Amino acid sequence: MRAVVYSKFGPASDVLSVTTVPMPTPAAGEVLVKLAFSGANPSDAKARGGSRPGVTKPAFDLIIPNSDGSGEIVAVGDGVDASRIGERVWIWNGQWQRPFGTAATYIALPSDQAVPLPAGMSYETGACLGIPGLTAAHSVFGAGSVAGKTLLISGGAGSVGHNAIQLAKWGGATVIATGSANGFDRMRAAGADHVLEYRSPTLAQDILAIAPQGVDRAVEVEFGENIDLLHQVVRANGSIAAYGSAKTMAPSLPFSPYLFKAITINVVLIYILPKQERDAAIDILHRAHSEGAFAPDIQIILPLSECAAAHDATLTPGRCGAILLDCSR
Repeated sequence: MRAVVYSKFGPASDVLSVTTVPMPTPAAGEVLVKLAFSGANPSDAKARGGSRPGVTKPAFDLIIPNSDGSGEIVAVGDGVDASRIGERVWIWNGQWQRPFGTAATYIALPSDQAVPLPAGMSYETGACLGIPGLTAAHSVFGAGSVAGKTLLISGGAGSVGHNAIQLAKWGGATVIATGSANGFDRMRAAGADHVLEYRSPTLAQDILAIAPQGVDRAVEVEFGENIDLLHQVVRANGSIAAYGSAKTMAPSLPFSPYLFKAITINVVLIYILPKQERDAAIDILHRAHSEGAFAPDIQIILPLSECAAAHDATLTPGRCGAILLDCSR
């Protein structure tokens, strides 16, 4: 089968190559999926680039990148009902702690990591649900219902933020979204009730003018950068779902203001989400989509052979949607 591979860390164009590798065979409890699309995410690009602290070489001799994807089950291993053959599915954790991900024409993986696509959902949408979809769903709803609550969503024009706005509005929340001015229209179109410039020197005051008692929950893409803002604008006994902190990975926490508001900080890492919570997030994505309230944006679909360009695109500032690979090209 055709696959994109790498065996050492480095820039995408230097280390990624398209080659032919043996077709995988589904082991017991696994399914074989003929891939339609592979979703590229910043975490895929960072893993390939070797940017994780303390990691000096790839965990496997040969890696096929990318964790998200969609396609059709064409074979099953022992213990998997043969009725799954022909099922349209989307994939999560395709390359998490495994060597072979979705940047290929086929993937074999545990059966429960191939989720049936709901009726009416396209393969393209399915390939967007893994990392950005599940992260958004759990960040918004991980602490319970948001009906009647006010949520602050930072980076609202990014893939996770844009998804989170849609889901929060579907859940009945008032949404305050922050980002750059060039993303305001995109955030409003997703359903944000209020949009604010994230670099404004009066950002805390602007948020509190909308929510005088503070927001109930913050969905945060840059926890370290916003650590001093958050304790000012989150209400007493409120919560923060922090799914990123790329700009400041070792922040200094001002504990006292967090303590005396009893703010809960939830760190969201979707790869290791427990089954019950993952199943809940999957259900949220499916129901919101079926009700017409959730549609992930796609910026570009590239051929499989352009995986390097896809990885670079995931890290480009101002990106306005998912980056997908067409596994048939």
